[in-house]
Amino acid sequence: MNIVIEKKDIKEVYETAIIQQTAFWSEVKAKQGLQSKAFNFKVEDGSIYTSALNNTYTHADFLVLLQPLDREHTVAYVPYGPEIEPNEEYQGKFLEELSESLRPHLPSKCILIRYDLAWQSHWAKDNNDFDQLGNWNGPPEKKYQEFRFNFNTVNWNLRKANSDILPSNTIFLDLQGDSTLLLDAMKPKTRYNINLSYRKGINVKKVGMENLQVWYALYQETALRNRIHINDITYFKTVLTARAENTASPADVELLLAELDGQPLAAMFLVISGNRGTYLYGASSSSNRNYMATYALQWEAMKIAKEKGCIEYDLFGVAPRPDPAHPLYGLYKFKSGFGGQLYHRMGCWDYPLNNKQYQRFIATEMHSQGYHI
Repeated sequence: MNIVIEKKDIKEVYETAIIQQTAFWSEVKAKQGLQSKAFNFKVEDGSIYTSALNNTYTHADFLVLLQPLDREHTVAYVPYGPEIEPNEEYQGKFLEELSESLRPHLPSKCILIRYDLAWQSHWAKDNNDFDQLGNWNGPPEKKYQEFRFNFNTVNWNLRKANSDILPSNTIFLDLQGDSTLLLDAMKPKTRYNINLSYRKGINVKKVGMENLQVWYALYQETALRNRIHINDITYFKTVLTARAENTASPADVELLLAELDGQPLAAMFLVISGNRGTYLYGASSSSNRNYMATYALQWEAMKIAKEKGCIEYDLFGVAPRPDPAHPLYGLYKFKSGFGGQLYHRMGCWDYPLNNKQYQRFIATEMHSQGYHI
């Protein structure tokens, strides 16, 4: 396998449905203090696809974020990239070659490349991967995942990260039908709750920076209720104010607010990139939950995405199966009610560039919150 790689201008990053692989996302991260790099690459189809024609090539690109760990060392992070998905038996070899080709373009003391792969999990493609109720059994232990993924590699160097950064399990909705078809695909209780929210007077509207504080108050309430890490308000300001109109891969960001007689009950960030709308961040009040504002909010977001030409909607993060013990079980119950298909990604995989420093990084990552990419 011979991969030809070259640096490119961020503005020329190709349009894609994956927000985290756009010039827009690079702009967001630049506002948050992170440097990013973009690369074109060319690879012969026969080395990544089993039924490829001779002498044909795939030309693609990917975005890399550089996360400083200290004054010297950095981590290269590829969020939901690269986008092209080789056949399973070539994936490890492809990432190995890509990593070695990328190495000279990274800082000399970059200790690893972390790929947050949006590729479908190897352990979610066969009926044997699911139980009798159709629920996913999940991947095997790390050592078995690594054994399978490193098949065909030279250095046997790919490591499954201890945790994923971006959601590895999501639900994709097909937006190509009309509103009636979309509603019919939902569970009866979800349809009922959407209608109930409108009957009770819930109003959903697009808002802007003037309502960022309203969003943040709902977000803080949600984070405290669910005991999750709280980002600073400036984090969300960067997402709402980032612009990439003069690039090949811009994105539309909508802050949506659901109100009852002027009282904010729920809000969300809808981001549209390529042909996909993504529910990126959401928040809701602990009061008046019987008004089902979150249901009206999602339904309006789907309709907006559809109006803007999207053919799919990413609900962005659920439990991998209906397991009440899972911390994301509540999100699974809520989001699965809208229909769609549960999708299981490969998650985070590391390619160490300095094994000694990598072992130190992993130990620190496991025992503290010190490193977050």
